[in-house]
Amino acid sequence: MTPLSGESGVPSVNLLRDAQDRRLPRIAGPSGLVIFGVTGDLSRKKLMPAVYDLANRGLLPPGFSLVGFARRDWEHEDFAQVVRDAVREHARTPFREEVWEQLAQGMRFVPGVFDDDEAFSTLKNTIEALDKERGTGGNFAFYLSVPPKFFPTVVQQLKKHGLSDAPEGSWRRAVVEKPFGHDLKSAQELNQVVHGVFRASQVFRIDHYLGKETVQNILALRFANTMFEPLWNRSYVDHVQITMAEDIGIGGRAGYYDGIGSARDVIQNHLLQLLALTAMEEPSSFGAKALVQEKLKVLNAVRLPDDLGLHTVRGQYTAGWQGGEKVPGYLDEEGINPHSKTDTYAAIKLEIDNRRWAGVPFYLRTGKRLGRRVTEIAVVFQRAPYSPFNATDTQELGQNALVIRVQPDEGVTIRFGSKVPGTSMEIRDVTMDFAYGESFTESSPEAYERLILDVLLGDANLFPRHQEVERSWEILDPVEEYWEAHGRPEPYVAGTWGPKAADEMLKRDGRSWRRP
Repeated sequence: MTPLSGESGVPSVNLLRDAQDRRLPRIAGPSGLVIFGVTGDLSRKKLMPAVYDLANRGLLPPGFSLVGFARRDWEHEDFAQVVRDAVREHARTPFREEVWEQLAQGMRFVPGVFDDDEAFSTLKNTIEALDKERGTGGNFAFYLSVPPKFFPTVVQQLKKHGLSDAPEGSWRRAVVEKPFGHDLKSAQELNQVVHGVFRASQVFRIDHYLGKETVQNILALRFANTMFEPLWNRSYVDHVQITMAEDIGIGGRAGYYDGIGSARDVIQNHLLQLLALTAMEEPSSFGAKALVQEKLKVLNAVRLPDDLGLHTVRGQYTAGWQGGEKVPGYLDEEGINPHSKTDTYAAIKLEIDNRRWAGVPFYLRTGKRLGRRVTEIAVVFQRAPYSPFNATDTQELGQNALVIRVQPDEGVTIRFGSKVPGTSMEIRDVTMDFAYGESFTESSPEAYERLILDVLLGDANLFPRHQEVERSWEILDPVEEYWEAHGRPEPYVAGTWGPKAADEMLKRDGRSWRRP
């Protein structure tokens, strides 16, 4: 019999390991997760269900431990019940009692506030006890699901109580939710605080968009195929549109959203990351370091327009009809200052000064209370340089486009011209469509499933590094400063596709926005 340990001088072999099982390198080793702010919406709707879904898919170790930290007078059993309720309501995969029982055995709760030394001492004791009871090996990630103003307090407490220092042969990691600062200066200050406790390689900044299958598919689409990359440059591409539209208002986020606005909330992180992935050169590998290098090259080459008044637009939604019901305007939302200048819509034209993209505009737009919920990247190609057809033959022909649908209806659409059946030479746009839901039997995991698993594995491929965060603020800050000094956002009616100025911005360039 082949020994499973190392006795008799024979190398240990795991007889249960199948070299063809592609999941094995993606199963987390002994570890635990501590969530600060565990009572918040993000934790209840996304984080706790994602942990269960990972366990249900067999991607967490048997002894995995989940520790909640919040200002609640709960026992461990109370916390487990809260997690169970969140899982039953929001988990992607079916609820299985045997999976839940194993996961619940490793759940602990620590009551306290962030400046409470006694609470952090209890947290340390809890982690040490879990190491012995559950075999977590001293490996813990600390998820800061809290407002950025609390980041310094939490990381300093982790340092003060020795929680940021891993035992020999173990690891400790910090997971930070956006927004990471509200401008370049605040982002640099936060980076300094966090890096004073954790090394850069230990800090994972969550951008949940990068965990989406379709975002990762941008890289597969470009670099695993030969049919797209030869056209992916200024010789063939006319322009690129990146859109993230929401059909909802601010909901209960007035306290966070007012004063921040759509550009800071979405363009600075999500859309500039999508731009970087769309425009980057092929990396030498898909390791974190190589990916960051190529993304940074693109971000460093981004150039703002000379006239920000002509090539940036901000808007603010007013009352209107959406989804069959009357909805209030932004200034009438509960908790909003009636004189607020916060933008709920933002559109920006950017260019990239490098050999591949020189002269190709990238249009970024985002907004709330727009026509429908959609996120997409549209690469719009130039028209054919010479057309042998009569103008009437092609009057309904648009431009070729490749559209990557990030959400919903994840997939890719290619638009091109085709002859209409009949005796005349009439050409119209048609589409070829790839949909994830139709091409694969397995449903796409939630973004937080992938990202939490990557944190536990120490895989930083899908996490923006501090250089990217700071460069993104360098791009956006001049726009925000210009807007602050020039008037108010342009109103647009809820349920429409934004202010007229956004349409005029593209019209001046001889282009128009896609209607998703």
